[in-house]
Amino acid sequence: MENVIDTLWHEYQSTQFLFTQRLSCDFPFAIITAHNPSGLLLSPSQNRLLDRQLQSKIQQYNSPYRALVGAAPDLSHMEKSWAVFIDKEQALELGREFNQHAIYYVKQGMLSLVACNDAIMPEVDMGVFNHCLHLVNELPDISSPK
Repeated sequence: MENVIDTLWHEYQSTQFLFTQRLSCDFPFAIITAHNPSGLLLSPSQNRLLDRQLQSKIQQYNSPYRALVGAAPDLSHMEKSWAVFIDKEQALELGREFNQHAIYYVKQGMLSLVACNDAIMPEVDMGVFNHCLHLVNELPDISSPK
């Protein structure tokens, strides 16, 4: 199991974020997904259900949020995600609730990868968030398996 976590942790560090509009980095925000909990690949319908549950939880914070897609650099793997203007501890609670290994956190324009269980891996500084941001006209449809 440890090798699986190591592999995923390495892959998480090369994630690209697809947005339809630029996001202000003036305020800290988290990037969270509910897709594929515990690293298990679920069906598109299972992921959609979890995504709706996550969005419902996010709405309870009464904070701005925006849909995005987190993707491998070659777009071979994509997950619907949310940018949410909440603090890091709230984001980690959400990540844990949805059985995620990690969340991303952006503060003062700098991106970090943060393990939901800090015993797994140390926080990783990934550099300038805008370097991982790709603007698209519309978010890709990830509802059907590749």
